[in-house]
Amino acid sequence: MDYETPLFFHVMEYADAADRDVIDMVSGNPDWEPPEALREGLREYADLEPDRFQYAPSAGLRELRVEIAARRGVDAEQVVVTNGAGEANYLAMARALERDQGDEILLTDPVYPYYPGKTTMLGGTQRFVATDDEGQLDPAAVRAAASDETAAIVVNTPNNPTGAVYRAETMRELVAVAEEYDAILISDEVYDHYDLSGTFASALETDSAHRIVTNAFSKSMAITGVRVGYAIFPPELVADARSRHMLVNVATTRPGQYAVLQALRETGPDYYERNRERLRERVATFTDALEAAGAEYTTPSGSFYVMARFEGYPGTLANVERLIDEAGVAGMPGEAFGDSRSEWLRFALVTPRVEEAAERLAAYFD
Repeated sequence: MDYETPLFFHVMEYADAADRDVIDMVSGNPDWEPPEALREGLREYADLEPDRFQYAPSAGLRELRVEIAARRGVDAEQVVVTNGAGEANYLAMARALERDQGDEILLTDPVYPYYPGKTTMLGGTQRFVATDDEGQLDPAAVRAAASDETAAIVVNTPNNPTGAVYRAETMRELVAVAEEYDAILISDEVYDHYDLSGTFASALETDSAHRIVTNAFSKSMAITGVRVGYAIFPPELVADARSRHMLVNVATTRPGQYAVLQALRETGPDYYERNRERLRERVATFTDALEAAGAEYTTPSGSFYVMARFEGYPGTLANVERLIDEAGVAGMPGEAFGDSRSEWLRFALVTPRVEEAAERLAAYFD
């Protein structure tokens, strides 16, 4: 079986090996501080009894699942704590395909590259639905693409790479399409705390047995290395998801779950608003420089990515490597996200050197 291997690690390795200073704008690894309560939770955990360093309950610590359920308005039995949003999406896509209601996964174009890879790994087939120039997804286009072979519709809001945020009406309509074709809407909402527009709507706002919501604390708490995520399943789909999780991973990190629970309980909304404001400032700084350089660019409504198009400089891997070597800025090739953005480059605004990176790009393309 041939898997689609995402290019992220290739680009990061190339940038690390460069014989010059390179500003890393490749992956979404936040450069800001995690909540202090999370650090305190990890310190506290280090002094617990030896039995607390053994396997956690496979579905996740009961206290954490209850906390998540209370915040998301679901029953704790619907929550499976996972190794980040990556595993949550894997479990969700597997459950959709295991229903034997088709083997096709509808994906957006542009697309987060791990979704096509997971589709192939799980034995599904891919079909893409183009978004508009702003990254918005038209439910009518999804309905036109859906068929009796559609097992799942996978969306990401706020979106990587476009920064689009889907409104409540869009999410309701996507759930309706899933219901119409006996499919599952899988809504990856890992950037929900980075809604810069105030228009984000979770798929959980629409009650349905045809939607699974995935999320993680990796981005919202700036802890991509801790690997604590979760998926919320309809009651009739959760048992087999738990079994697959147990067979693949046994359980999720117990210290990480403990620390995340502490952070959830003790971190106020000001922590998240400070980080959103940080991103707003970085978006303005970066896009102002792109404007000065004569580039076409996206202004994200959420997440922390900007896509840019420079005339005569398509978003190929070769051009990304050239930009690393000659400008000292590492981004991602647009071709990694699908055909529709192959002329673009994607930059993650998760470095304190955003202004310097923008200046380097402006000088390079002058």
